[in-house]
Amino acid sequence: MRAFLHGFGMHAPERVVSNAEMAARVERTAEWIEGACGIRERHWAAAETSVADLALAAARDCLARTGVPAPSLGLIIVASGSARPGFPGPAAEVAARLGLDSTPAIDVPMASAGSLFGMVMAAQMAADFDDVLVIGAEKMSAVIETAALDPNTAILFGDGAGAVLVSARPGPWEILDAVLHSDGQYRDSLAFDWSAPLRMDGLSVILQAARKLPSSIQEVLTRQKVAAADVKVFLLHQANQNLLVRVAKSLGVPAERVYSNVARYGNTSSASMLIAAAEWSQANPALGPVVFSAFGAGFHWGALLARGA
Repeated sequence: MRAFLHGFGMHAPERVVSNAEMAARVERTAEWIEGACGIRERHWAAAETSVADLALAAARDCLARTGVPAPSLGLIIVASGSARPGFPGPAAEVAARLGLDSTPAIDVPMASAGSLFGMVMAAQMAADFDDVLVIGAEKMSAVIETAALDPNTAILFGDGAGAVLVSARPGPWEILDAVLHSDGQYRDSLAFDWSAPLRMDGLSVILQAARKLPSSIQEVLTRQKVAAADVKVFLLHQANQNLLVRVAKSLGVPAERVYSNVARYGNTSSASMLIAAAEWSQANPALGPVVFSAFGAGFHWGALLARGA
């Protein structure tokens, strides 16, 4: 069964944390921060704001952009690696606050790659559930503030949410193919469980991401006989600017072909790819091949290829 992307939505909290503010807290300079990761600012949510609050705002934005009323949804998928532990997860709350009382809602507790995995799940399930809303929502500021700020990790993260409507109904982008992978032997290289500070082996993460992102992208392009040079845009998880540049180089495409908004939002984990898609799609027509790709804790990674009308 064919599946289509109908549109995107996003939300970023009002508060902007500049590199100058962050530098004062981690005893570095604003210039050092930008040089290390390409980030100039990030958005942080208020203490009382939950992951569900962020997800709901992005969901409403996506539904407004696509013109789909909430009661038409057949399924909701919420991906988040930073939702508070326990059950139920944020998906049930998002569904209830959208006014839904029987629509199934699934949580995907996965950091960074969660929205990509959610999109692939939605594509497979759209035949049975019609309109599927996928949301990636993260409050990473709460994660890094569980302990004294680590200059190597605190500078990276921001809060926000992105959403996409996937449906069996024809829409602007047709999903052509997708690949997903996981390798649990690296699960301790990037981990967080609320009982201790975020653990990140930066060297391991960047080396694996720099290999696995272009590899999965090339895998799906090869299967569909599409050249990287013919892809209109690569919408990736916005980990840091250095990684985005490395992926472009590996694929042999100009750096500007890999969309980047990490300088303004930081790394918003599973929200970042859909925030990027929401921004890019507002300014660009649905033409030509588009690639989505993400890599995250687990390690989990993959790519999805869609074609504009």
